[in-house]
Amino acid sequence: MVVRGSDILQRASRLTPVRSSDHFDVVVAGGGASGLMAAVSAARLGARVAVVESSGCFGGTGTTGMVAQWLGFYNGETCAVGGLPMEFAERVIARGGSKGFENYVLAEATARPLHLKRLPFNPEIAKLVADELVLESGVSALVHARISGARREGDRVSAVQVETSGGRLEVEASCVVDASGDAVVARHAGAPMKGPAPGEQRMGMSLVFRLSHVDVARFRALTRQEKRAIALEGIAGGELFWDVLSVSPVGQSDAICLMSHLDGLDSLDPNDLTKAEFIGRYQVGRIYAFLKRRMPGFATCELAGIASHIGVRESVRLVGDYWLTEQDVIEATPFADSIALGCGPLDVHEEDGKLRLLMPSQPFEIPVRTMTCAQVKNLLVTGRAISASREANGAIRHQATAMALGQAAGHLAAHAADFEWDLRSVPPKIIQDGLAAARALPSRAHLSAATAAG
Repeated sequence: MVVRGSDILQRASRLTPVRSSDHFDVVVAGGGASGLMAAVSAARLGARVAVVESSGCFGGTGTTGMVAQWLGFYNGETCAVGGLPMEFAERVIARGGSKGFENYVLAEATARPLHLKRLPFNPEIAKLVADELVLESGVSALVHARISGARREGDRVSAVQVETSGGRLEVEASCVVDASGDAVVARHAGAPMKGPAPGEQRMGMSLVFRLSHVDVARFRALTRQEKRAIALEGIAGGELFWDVLSVSPVGQSDAICLMSHLDGLDSLDPNDLTKAEFIGRYQVGRIYAFLKRRMPGFATCELAGIASHIGVRESVRLVGDYWLTEQDVIEATPFADSIALGCGPLDVHEEDGKLRLLMPSQPFEIPVRTMTCAQVKNLLVTGRAISASREANGAIRHQATAMALGQAAGHLAAHAADFEWDLRSVPPKIIQDGLAAARALPSRAHLSAATAAG
């Protein structure tokens, strides 16, 4: 059921408070793309759910990060993500927040562009729809709240500590879904983790910005060669920092630009993260001035907004019951416990801003074991911190894939109540059947069946 107007106000006024020592069936750490889906899907299955989000809204990378294009719904012309993520997308479209899916050339100004299908959207409309999903489902929510610790008892996380504007809360949970992106709960709980070693290369960060009064049609009319020549000119002059000219249209004359790139900084180092925000805004200022002066279609543009949080591609990942590899992605390894399909592209950022782009030949399966580990039985990790190599992570961190993983995590968490909250004991078929009933596509077999059914 979709609610509007006064119903939203009434539901917001009746949000169940989250207090210290409260107990929930499921606590979701992070309300980004994956956490939002996990919280809503678990609540729709009857679980008592609380979601804790550090910003003031839900949607994560697509809203606070302003990466206003959903990739990962399609592999070529094959749509492999349905269910709640597609419902979210369709509701954004229905609210006028997008004109729908479009064919797009990713990294057009680079030496190796990639043709794919994306959904550009207005992040402000996505915020409104995300609120509706949370309020309709009955999820309890805290925003402007940050997970600061976890209480572990034996092989279980029994509670998480949350820093709020009113002080610290300790919230108890039968199951915890870590959708923080940086595996915050998993790290506090002592789950095994892997990330770049000190001094080792990690994927660069980017700060996204929004311009108004852009003639997007004029920009798109440029040939790829013209765009590349201008990009290389900007890089040579120290006014562009990457040869990716990513532009997502919003409304009639706004454009959201993903063009900054910062290498050599660790997002888990608070001093590096602080530097990244300053350097990112410096880059935005330089890029904006260059586009306005040099790029056709941008002559009258104005800087309308800068994302409130820099975009992080790589920090740490769970070492779970299965380690997803690049080979699994490229060769589409079949898994009996597949709970989500990834579409790609494989998008790996190497040193000096070099970009490796590759679209897998078909949707690839992601097993539930990438979200669980033996050491903490009631902990799930979803989103970009699942158990995967950095190359495989480059293929699964796209927002539609993160949302598909989140819906699967919500189903698994809700069903774990019947198995004494031991997530590894839940038969994969239970999750798969539940996801299929919710119009999701947990495996290639389900995708084939849905395609055959029309």
